[in-house]
Amino acid sequence: MNISPKSTNLENLLDSLPATKAGLESKSRLATFGGEHVAAVGLSGGVDSSLCAALLLEAGWRVEGMTLWLMSGKGSCCSEGLIDAAGICKQLKIIHHIVDTRSTFQEEIVEQVIDSYREGITPIPCSRCNRSVKFSKMVEWAQDNRNICRIATGHYARIKYSESYKNTEIKKHKGSARNQLLRGIDKNKDQSYFLYDLTQNILGKIVFPLGELTKEDTRKEAERFGLRTAKKAESQDLCLAEHHGSMKAFIDEYLPAKKGEIVLQDGTLIGEHEGIQHFTIGQRKGLGVSWHHPLHVIKLEPGSNRVIVAPREESGRTSCTIGEVNWVSIEPPNQPIEVEVQVRYRGTPQEAKLIPIEPTKTDIERERPHRCRLIFNKSQFSITPGQAAVFYKDDLLLGGGLIQRY
Repeated sequence: MNISPKSTNLENLLDSLPATKAGLESKSRLATFGGEHVAAVGLSGGVDSSLCAALLLEAGWRVEGMTLWLMSGKGSCCSEGLIDAAGICKQLKIIHHIVDTRSTFQEEIVEQVIDSYREGITPIPCSRCNRSVKFSKMVEWAQDNRNICRIATGHYARIKYSESYKNTEIKKHKGSARNQLLRGIDKNKDQSYFLYDLTQNILGKIVFPLGELTKEDTRKEAERFGLRTAKKAESQDLCLAEHHGSMKAFIDEYLPAKKGEIVLQDGTLIGEHEGIQHFTIGQRKGLGVSWHHPLHVIKLEPGSNRVIVAPREESGRTSCTIGEVNWVSIEPPNQPIEVEVQVRYRGTPQEAKLIPIEPTKTDIERERPHRCRLIFNKSQFSITPGQAAVFYKDDLLLGGGLIQRY
């Protein structure tokens, strides 16, 4: 499905507001970008992706809009997002394509997420969705249907395309040249954490025009262009939560209630629950138990259907095993390296030693065979199986994987 406007006339959109310094620098980078200046822009209907398209147009690129249809009904990346994305394409006078990926999203994300919750694991669907659904499908569809080899999105992250490493410690592990992924300049909006699982092939075909802009820059630039989404509020929840009203409602639709026990580490029964799928490691609020000091979830046992709780001071972990590791900016190391690890999107990076684990025969047969052990310099709270642990050196994203066990 596509909507094709008659012509492109960006000048009519430009407001009297001056361009920001970051906006001018982005335009300069895009204007001198290597290769053919043609891109399919992934449009979610928000201000970030809208400005991404506008900046590319201003820099002289030929641009087509693309929106993935992930789910039917309410949600920022569903019906409302489709409408706003179509509106932006009409405003920018560019073609808008709607690509139906609902079946892929259901199989790759919804079913996988539910399986994880059933097993007592708290999944991180966004990074998996970026790898298996969003970026891969956008690249595939643009190449096969529009003969466009580049896609652009409004993510706050940066890519250095096959450039040499500056950090000497990392340089010895580099091997062949690689596309490197870096944090966005705006540390409060940096989205590299959710992009750790992208392949080298995909990274080489992505453009991130907003990687060196702050959110404030983005709003000012969107107002300069007079974009209809300039003041649109940001989405605060997962699309699954928005679509169903809450994450609990989404889980309840797929997993029935199953009564179980809430116990202390010594087995003392202190309460009951309606299903371990509604708990996550580190959780304090909403436990439904009364105790003489605050308690946190430290373990979920799917076999016994028990939730184990303890005071915060008993919840720390100094190590964990990471599986399904995707090495991004460096080749897989064959010896321990010092890294900064982020185990939550908004978490503070923590210093740790990363020790590679020799792949087993079973590991080698998997798409992501690499595993490692993390030894943290300081005890960490709420290390959660199923969540991503992403490894950095300053702004450079080295790689990342899924927390498997302690």
